[in-house]
Amino acid sequence: MNQKIKVLVVGYGHVGKQVVTTVHTAPDMELVGVVRRSKNDPQSQVLTAHGIAVYGEDEALPKADVAILAVPTRSVPDYAKRYLAQGICTVDSFDIHTQIATLRHDLMAIAQEHQAVSIISAGWDPGSDSIVRTLMQAMAPEGITYTDFGPGMSMGHSVAARAIAGVRDALSMTLPVGYGQHRRQVYVELEAGANEEQVRQAILADDYFAHDETIVTFVPSVAALEDVGHGVHMMRKGVSGVTHNQRLTFEMQINNPALTAQMMVASARATQRLTPGAYTLPEVPVIDLLVGDRADWIAHLV
Repeated sequence: MNQKIKVLVVGYGHVGKQVVTTVHTAPDMELVGVVRRSKNDPQSQVLTAHGIAVYGEDEALPKADVAILAVPTRSVPDYAKRYLAQGICTVDSFDIHTQIATLRHDLMAIAQEHQAVSIISAGWDPGSDSIVRTLMQAMAPEGITYTDFGPGMSMGHSVAARAIAGVRDALSMTLPVGYGQHRRQVYVELEAGANEEQVRQAILADDYFAHDETIVTFVPSVAALEDVGHGVHMMRKGVSGVTHNQRLTFEMQINNPALTAQMMVASARATQRLTPGAYTLPEVPVIDLLVGDRADWIAHLV
């Protein structure tokens, strides 16, 4: 029997919790620990009570083949460089689309230098949806693809809003307008004494929100509103060869953290099958995301 892939989970928020659960369901993986900023809070104590080792960020870590970075997007570059420099492969769900190519470039050299693999932006969008968009592009090379998200909670946007000074908690909902246009509905619970208008303007100026219509609403409790459901409807209208009006569609309704975690865990598997370097999901053979032997999957899927 092949040795199991040793997985370290970095972060334990919405996605990190799902990653831990998903690693436990993977027959080819072994969870070697969870890295947290605090080892003494109630959640760390629960992990320890269930036999899961918890490590502080500055502690010596167990031997790991891959670190799954379940951390806020803007923290990903620093964490990825730190683990790659130790020769540990990394997987993340970095979700700022306009910065993905730069991150890939920045991580490529360090991954190659330390004989490791980094798979970036490995959630569902960017991530699995990126694979679908790539396939649609191949099926109809000329045309336009429209991606409509929601309605649902955007984890990246919510984290960005929570980072604004004066915000105690925040929930960002993505509402599809249609044909790739979206509205952001941001619900904010303020810290005591915070100024509503200052918080509103800070959110509207953040790069996560500056490119879409954004409505900020102040509420007494964000927890009472939270729902981690999400979805996507993707449509491409284009040309195959010289034949016009080809219509391709893809749709799903999902639990956002669960699907993000599943794609990250599948990508952790693929890190063990790639040559050193940094990759986005469209560059990864999809068959390498699956447990087991390629020949067996070819017999079932092709």
